[in-house]
Amino acid sequence: MIILHADSNHPTLIKHLADAGHTNIEAYNQSEQEILENQHLYDGIVIRSRFKIGKEFLDAAQNLKFIARVGAGLESIDVEYAEKQGIALFSAPEGNRNAVGEHALGMLLSLFNKLNQADRQVREGLWYREANRGVELEGKTVGIIGYGNMGKAFAKKLRGFEVEVLCYDIKDKVGDENAKQVSLQKLQEKADVLSLHTPWTAETNKMINKDFINGFAKPFWFINTARGKSVVTADLVAALQSKKILGAGLDVLEYEKSSFENLFSEEELPEALQELLLMKNVILSPHVAGWTVESHEKLANTIAEKIINKFGKSS
Repeated sequence: MIILHADSNHPTLIKHLADAGHTNIEAYNQSEQEILENQHLYDGIVIRSRFKIGKEFLDAAQNLKFIARVGAGLESIDVEYAEKQGIALFSAPEGNRNAVGEHALGMLLSLFNKLNQADRQVREGLWYREANRGVELEGKTVGIIGYGNMGKAFAKKLRGFEVEVLCYDIKDKVGDENAKQVSLQKLQEKADVLSLHTPWTAETNKMINKDFINGFAKPFWFINTARGKSVVTADLVAALQSKKILGAGLDVLEYEKSSFENLFSEEELPEALQELLLMKNVILSPHVAGWTVESHEKLANTIAEKIINKFGKSS
C-alpha cells in the first residue's frame, strides 16, 4: 500500500510499515489542500491533529482504505461517514494511557501539596511553611468519569494509596479490581476528587458546567487530562472562587485550537481564562499528559501494529 503521513511521528512507525513492504510518503509540509488534491493516489493516511478529515476529504479519497490517528481519540475524523465508506479507522489509546495516568496522579499530588505555589515562593526567597501545609490523599474518595484506557490507567496508579476509587461510564460492567462502577449520582455524592477521562463527543461537550459541579455533595479537587471543551471555564472559575472546587489540574483547556498545537487564535485572552491563569490553586500544562518520550514510541508501534494486523505485509 501507499501510505501518506500528514504529521511527523516517531520514526519507528515508518520503519515498521516499510519493513512490511508498504510505501511511505512523508507530507509534513504539505497543506491540507495539497494533500486533498492528491488523496486519490493513497491507500492510507496517518495523522495526528493537524487538520480534520470530513466528507469533502473522504469523497476525494476514492482509494482510501484506512485512516490512522496517532493519538487516543478520533474526534478530528467524521467517523460515521468514514465507516459508511468502508474505511478502517485506527487510534492508539493503548500507547499513551500509562503517561496520562502518571500525569493525572502527578497533578493531583502537586495540588494536594501546593508544590507549584511553594516552588515559586522559595525561588522568591519566601519560606512560608504554614501557608504550604499539604493535604494527604489517604482516606479520600477518587471519582473517575470515563473508564476506558485512560481512566483504568489512572485507577491502577492509585493502587498504592489508601483511597476508595469509584468510576462512572456510559458502558455497563467496566469496573474492575481498581475501581468500583457506580451511578453518576453516587459518584457525585462521595467524591473528594474528580478526574475526567472522557472523549470529546456531543454528550461530553460542556459537560462540566455549573449544574454538574453543584451536583457534588462536597467540595472537591478536579483533574482534566481529557478534552478542554468538556469544561465550561467560566463555571470552573466561579466554582474555584466559591471553593466548591478546591483546586484544579488542567492539561487541556476549552480555548485550545482543534489541532491542540496552539491555545487560541484570538489576540485577546477570554476573561475566564485570564482569571484562571491568576489562580494559585490551579496547575496547568499544555496538553502533554500523554506526551512522554516513551509514549511517543508506543503510539507509533501501536498504530503500525494495527495497520499491519489488518492489511498484512505487502509482497
